[in-house]
This record gives sequence, structure tokens and C-alpha cells, in this order.
Amino acid sequence: MQKPTQPPPSCTTAALTIIKDNRTTTVYWLVATSIFSLLFILSLSTTSQPPSTPPPDPFLFPSRQPQNSPHHNRLLFLNQRSPSSPSLPTAPSIAYLISGSKNDSGRILRLLFAIYHPHNYYLLHLDLSAPQSDRDFLALTVHSIPVFKAAQNVNVIGKADFAYRKGSSSLSSTLHGASILLRISDNWDWFINLSASDYPLVTQDDLLHILSYLPKDLNFANHTSYIGWRESRRLKPIIVDPGLYLLEQNEIFYATQKRDLPDAYRIFTGPSSAILSRKFIEFCILGTDNLPRTLLMYLANVPSSLSVYFPTILCNSQQFNRTTINHGLQYTSFDTRQEPRHLNSSDFNDVIQSGAAFASPFLPDDPVLDRIDREILGRSPGKPLPGGWCLGEPENDTCAVWGDADILRPGPGARRLEKRIVELLSNGTFRSHQCVI
Repeated sequence: MQKPTQPPPSCTTAALTIIKDNRTTTVYWLVATSIFSLLFILSLSTTSQPPSTPPPDPFLFPSRQPQNSPHHNRLLFLNQRSPSSPSLPTAPSIAYLISGSKNDSGRILRLLFAIYHPHNYYLLHLDLSAPQSDRDFLALTVHSIPVFKAAQNVNVIGKADFAYRKGSSSLSSTLHGASILLRISDNWDWFINLSASDYPLVTQDDLLHILSYLPKDLNFANHTSYIGWRESRRLKPIIVDPGLYLLEQNEIFYATQKRDLPDAYRIFTGPSSAILSRKFIEFCILGTDNLPRTLLMYLANVPSSLSVYFPTILCNSQQFNRTTINHGLQYTSFDTRQEPRHLNSSDFNDVIQSGAAFASPFLPDDPVLDRIDREILGRSPGKPLPGGWCLGEPENDTCAVWGDADILRPGPGARRLEKRIVELLSNGTFRSHQCVI
């Protein structure tokens, strides 16, 4: 058999050398390309991160500044209290959820200005019936207010929910807002849920001053266990709320069947507005007790579920039924059909003398709101509510210059609110109206 012709030894050696050189060059190129790609990706990931949020203005919160802060000594010197003044309790903090619907962006902003204080936290929500342009306008306006940027305590929900007033989606939206506020800050003490039709009757300095003397586990919520024929009509029907599963607004579906009231727990009803402790909100959202989740499942198909959820949990929980005051500190007047009627100028004296902290409902830009701003709150149109933190001249924008947010200057509203709370806490009233069955 003929053997294949073998290449000369010198040619074989040269070919192997060329192959090795090519392999070495290829490896170098692969390594260099990999390193370059890795560095490029890391540079992109680094530069694509949003800029870190600057800390709140140290002049608003001097007590929060670290000892090594360059502002620390100067701020303490500027904001120190008189040695002869009695020690005052620390001002609490309130987390507000302000909700509205289509065409409510202006009302939400007005309410925000009327209840603003740097010590509090605010979350604004326009439901999905409002166009995205309204939410954009709300967010841009909030971003343009200097003190909001300085305190960093106002946020707008970008991914909105449907909130049908007579359905369970309004309860879902409220719990969503409360959970966001829990995540935003660990520092607030009470949660207040307001709608665009609500308005304050006291300044925030008044409200914070009075709350600073109260135990932080108190809950203010109107409630009753009396279920008459009118309440039965709201609780026994079975509904399907489209806000829980549809992207477009639709009518609530009513089933032909009805169901009995539960006997595993007692149903309590009341207005949707309440002043609830942080501990209670954490119990509803993060707690290990299953009552809040069980009740939430039951109320998914019940009309007006928001008016049932919080009062029922408060009064069926041994942890909270003794911390509940049967008044939400909100003034409401009812018509002959027992439906809330719109308040106007003829109600002004009754509203103020009620000693409540809020009133509802009001029509948009009703003249009585201007009177409340002028005579009760001392607030100018389009400006934040003045308080002890405002250091500007009265003839100019009082709150254009600010100082320590811990300084409160309560006024006549604090005395009215104090009188009302003392009446509610008196021995003959407090226990006899507390989660009565």
C-alpha cells in the first residue's frame, strides 16, 4: 500500500507555531473584549442609578442632625428654648392619605395646603377615573413648592387604583395608601384618611399640640353595632366591584342573592374617616392575627366595605377595643334621608363650635372654605398653613422662611379641640360608648 506523503518537518513546525500564535491572539482578544464589556456594563449601571435624595432641610429638623454635622451647634443655638419654659412633650407626626377622583386635583392641593405641616407625611391619590394629566399636574405642583421639597414629606401615587365609593375597591385603595405610608417613614404616630371634600377646622399646630398629650395608641372612630333595616340593605347584598379586576371604569354588579351577616365576629359600622394609631394600622396590614385578612375577604363583595372594616377590627380585637373613642373628630350633618349633606356658610357657627378637627362634605371652592381659611386657619390662598415653623414677615409670605418644625404655636382651635376630647374621655361617656354591643 502506498503511504501518504509526509510534509517536511520544518513546514509542520512552522504551521503549529502559526496556529498557537493565532490561538494566543484570539484568547487575548476575548479577554480584552470581556473586560471592556464588563467595565462598560458597570459604568452604565452606575450612571443609570437615580441621584440620591438629599436629606431634609436641617433648619426644619435641627434635632435630627448628627453631632458631627456642621449645622449642629448653630441650629441648637438658634432653636433652643428658654431655660425657664416648662418641658413640653414631643410633637407627634400624622400620616395623611388624601384621595380624590376626576377633576379633584385642585381640591386635593387646597386641602394639602390647609393641613400642611413639615412634621407630617402626606400621600396624594387620584383614582383611575382621573386622567394621567391630572396626576402629572399634581406631582409637578408638589415638586415646585419649596417647603415641600425641603421637608420631603409629600408624595403622589403614580400607579393609581380604582376606588368605587360603594364598592370594596375603596377599601383596597385605602389599605394600599396606608401600606405605602408605613414604608415611607417609621416616624409617624397616627393615620388619617381624608377625601377631597373634607376640610380642617383647626390648624395643624392645634391638632399636634393636643395629640402630643394623648397616648399614641388611641383610635378615634365613630362606630355602632346597631344594624337596622337601612344598614342591612348595605351589608346583605352581594356585589362584584369592577375596580378589583377591570382596567376600565364600569358599573358595580349586584347579585340577586343575599347572605346573612357573619356570626364569627360582630359587625360594626361608621364613617370612613377616622384617626387611627400606627400600631393599629400595622396590625391590619402586617399583623399575625388573621382577623383583618378574614374580614377583608368577607367584605370583598359587600357594599360600603370601607365603613365597616376599621370599626369591626377595632371592636373585635381585645388588643384595641379599649383604645377606641367613639368619635372620629369630624363634623357631618345629615339630611332627612340620613345621608351627609353639603355644608355651607349657614353651618359655619355650628361647625366651629362642634370642637371637631375636620368637617365634611363641602362643595368645591364653596365660600365657607374661604371663611374658614381667613378666620380659623389664617391661611392665604395658594399658600401653606402657617405655624410655629414659619419665620417670615406677615406682610410677605410668612412661610417662605422656616425654622424648627418642632415648635408649635397652638391657638383657639386647640382649646375647642381640647374641650371636645375631654368630653369624650369623661368617665360617664368614654366607657359607655366604647364598642357597645
